[in-house]
Amino acid sequence: MDLLVVGELNADVIVECGDVRPAFGQVEEIVEDATIVLGSSGAITACGAARLGARVAMAGVVGDDWLGEFVLDRLRERGVDTSYCLRRPGRRTGMSVVLGARGDRSILTFPGEIGRLAASDVPAEALAAARHLHVSSYFLQRDLWPGLPGLLRAARERGLTTSIDPNWDPGRSFDQGLPALLPLVDYLLPNEAEALHIAAASGHPGLRSVREAAAVLASLGTGAVVKCGAEGALLHRPDGTRLRVTAPEITPLETTGAGDSFDAGLLTALLAGKDLPAALRTASACGALSTQGAGGTAAQPDAAQADALAATLTVVDLTEAASDTDGGAAGTRPAGAGPDDVASGPRSHPSTDSTVTHPQENQQ
Repeated sequence: MDLLVVGELNADVIVECGDVRPAFGQVEEIVEDATIVLGSSGAITACGAARLGARVAMAGVVGDDWLGEFVLDRLRERGVDTSYCLRRPGRRTGMSVVLGARGDRSILTFPGEIGRLAASDVPAEALAAARHLHVSSYFLQRDLWPGLPGLLRAARERGLTTSIDPNWDPGRSFDQGLPALLPLVDYLLPNEAEALHIAAASGHPGLRSVREAAAVLASLGTGAVVKCGAEGALLHRPDGTRLRVTAPEITPLETTGAGDSFDAGLLTALLAGKDLPAALRTASACGALSTQGAGGTAAQPDAAQADALAATLTVVDLTEAASDTDGGAAGTRPAGAGPDDVASGPRSHPSTDSTVTHPQENQQ
């Protein structure tokens, strides 16, 4: 197994509202489209990685209702191993209603069993079989919080790399022990708003830019990969490496799960031996291509599709520019370092198939 995803499981009801806005008072409106699909950050990431050719298993909890069977069936259809998923008798599977409005969205979630996975529910043999442990929707995984430090340590001891996609915090604290976990996390994968909130929760309120937030998160011991939508993504590592990848010029049909498909592209590329610049390009391509269908999994690309689009994208090395700004602070890129030197680091699987441009060469 390449990838073990530990996370929430639920179905999504995708409603494209167009210009209509919901109104109470028993008001009925006609919307443009509606469908029920596989939801949840973890499941979408698992399916995206399997679509790219990775061997993937999922650990999560559903109820014994028809929605639980629907979720597990969709995972199996995508080639995801569900043998570590649990069905709890008499319990209900979670569901999210995603209201889309011309590229924006609001999400209403009934948790059901979403937060009921404990670290003790993840078998030791699952960790032993995997190469990477990914945790999704941290702030929804309430029963996972107490045991997750031990689970991450056990993964590290077995030689696994680790990642967390925090997703939004419905409680608005953006803490719940996450900042303290970051030294055990190789890659934290938030979006812009989440990065700013988590950095603030770690004791750095008032930050104004994603670069500042990424720097704070990297100082806590993790590789911060901040997803910036149409602006691509920004990476900041604890060793001072700073990279930005562009985003493809694609008009999205529906954006649910785009960040999760980004995660799938990044992790699968790293596990395949690509360096960080190449992995960032693959991730950006996967996130963009996934927006060409309704729901998180319908338009996820295969490896050939992702590679073709990734080849058109640019990675800009911000490390040397930071060195000029910071007066040559420790952790900036050494003079004369090549792409592999930028991308290599603890367990990052470097290779030589990628190039990096510099701000003075390419201002994209």
